[in-house]
Amino acid sequence: MSLFVLIGKTGPDAAARRSAVRPRHLEHLQALERAGRIRLAGPLLEPEEGNPCGSLVVFEAESAEAARAVAEQDPYVTEGVLATWEVLSFTQVIPGPPA
Repeated sequence: MSLFVLIGKTGPDAAARRSAVRPRHLEHLQALERAGRIRLAGPLLEPEEGNPCGSLVVFEAESAEAARAVAEQDPYVTEGVLATWEVLSFTQVIPGPPA
């Protein structure tokens, strides 16, 4: 399996929608975690106010296509909480990847 990162940014009207969709988003991520495929995940925060402005998820997938499919199933994507998002290949350098 390879590593990928989902990076998404919310739009200006996402705060209320984010709260409503968050439980389903977490269920989606927890299923990946139970499968041993999540390395880390969490909100991106504005530097000054600390308000959520996006999300970052580092996860394992068999291919770029499979990684994109995982992202496309995330409720933050399907419900439009993330106004923009992308999936990129990722190489973990520090800390060293688990053996």
